[in-house]
Amino acid sequence: MNPSHDCRELLLTELLGRPASALAMADPLRPILASLLAGRSLNQGVLPAMLGLSEAAFQALWNRYFPGTHLHLQDGPGQDIAELDDLLQLLLEYRAGLRQSEVWLAHIVAYSCCGRNHLWQDLGLANRGELSTLMTVAFPALAALNVGDMKWKKFIYRHYCSKEGIYVCPAPSCGECVDHAKCFAPEV
Repeated sequence: MNPSHDCRELLLTELLGRPASALAMADPLRPILASLLAGRSLNQGVLPAMLGLSEAAFQALWNRYFPGTHLHLQDGPGQDIAELDDLLQLLLEYRAGLRQSEVWLAHIVAYSCCGRNHLWQDLGLANRGELSTLMTVAFPALAALNVGDMKWKKFIYRHYCSKEGIYVCPAPSCGECVDHAKCFAPEV
């Protein structure tokens, strides 16, 4: 028995059982947003209580997707990073352009890059699969570029750095890099 997993499942069931607008109910990212809130409620990840969103954006997310009593959310240990705006712009550039939740998730993902763990952990998600769903649905063109299944934070930074002309990998290609096994290894 895993108490954290059991609590997350209860929180997800409660959040996803709430009535929401038809658009919110049809959003394939709604379960991901619920998982982000559940993770923050369980003090997992680095996000602040409002997930790195403005108060207005957080209230809009909450009222449209999970109306009712707010979960108790407290600030995680994250902090602003110098490249936050650049990462946000990168994610917004690659968003699918289908729903407001993609904009919220661009802010949330960019902010979570300040953490020191895998991105799914810094987001407070249950597993890497949830992050892959988030990336594939919200940022499909960017996700399609991750052909080697590189860890998402490393991939986002590598893509950001290559766009900016900053090359941090000492090898001419990932296949030859000494960190290849770390970047492409399965997550545990």
